[in-house]
Amino acid sequence: MRELVFALEYQPGCNGVADTLADHPAARIRSLSLHATTERLWRVDHATGTPAALEAIENAFLTADYYADCLATRDCGATQETQVLDHTDDTLVLYSYWERTATCASVPHIALDHLGDGVMFDTRHEGRHYTWRLIHSGSGDVAAFFDELEDAVGDCARMEMLRTADTAAVTGEADDGTTGLSPEQEAALRAAVEHGYYETPREVDVGELATHLDVPRSTLTYRLRRAEEHLAKQYVSHERSAEQSSTPL
Repeated sequence: MRELVFALEYQPGCNGVADTLADHPAARIRSLSLHATTERLWRVDHATGTPAALEAIENAFLTADYYADCLATRDCGATQETQVLDHTDDTLVLYSYWERTATCASVPHIALDHLGDGVMFDTRHEGRHYTWRLIHSGSGDVAAFFDELEDAVGDCARMEMLRTADTAAVTGEADDGTTGLSPEQEAALRAAVEHGYYETPREVDVGELATHLDVPRSTLTYRLRRAEEHLAKQYVSHERSAEQSSTPL
C-alpha cells in the first residue's frame, strides 16, 4: 500500500469553505468519513472553532457552491445535500451527499479513475490549505492522477506535494534516514532554525521569516505546522518502537 499526501491552496473566491476558514484562522475541519462511487460522494466532517466561526462554516456548507468537493470552476448542476448532525459552541458535525454530473470533478473521483478501487481518503482543511491523505494499492498511475488534478483545479488552487511513501514507513522513520518531509517543509524548517525562529525569545517572527523566504505568511505557517506535526509523530513512534523492542519476552 502507498500513501499520498498533498495540499491544495485555494485562491480567494474559488472555494467558499476556504474563504470562510481564511476569515477564521483558528478554525479547523477534518473528515471523519469519506466515500465515493463513480456517480456519488458522501462524507462526514468535524469542524472546531469559535461559535462565530462554526456558524460561518455551517453557512458556507449550506449555501455556498461547495458541492462536496467538486472542483468545477462553474456551476456544474450537481445535486448537493448537507445536513447538520451536531452543533455545539465549539463543535460542528456535517453530513454531505453529492450526485455529480458529466462536468463535475473531484479528488476522490479522479483517484478512482487513476488509482483504482479501495482508495481511502482523509482530509484536513485550515485556512486556504486543503490537505488530502490518500492510501491506495500502489498499482495505479499516480502521475496521471496528479496531471488530471492539476488540470481540474486550474488557476483556482496551487498544489503542493507533501509526502509519498509506503504505508509501512509512515509510522516510523524511513530506512534511508530521511525525514519524510516535503522539500518545501524541509526548507521552511531549516530557515526557521537558521534564523532563530525556535530560539527563546524568538529572533524572528513568522511574518519576517515569510518575507525572507518570499512566501505568503499563511503558507509558511502551514508548512511549519505540518512539518512539526510529522516530526513529533515520527519521534513518538520511534520511541514506542524502541520501548517495545527492549521489553523482555
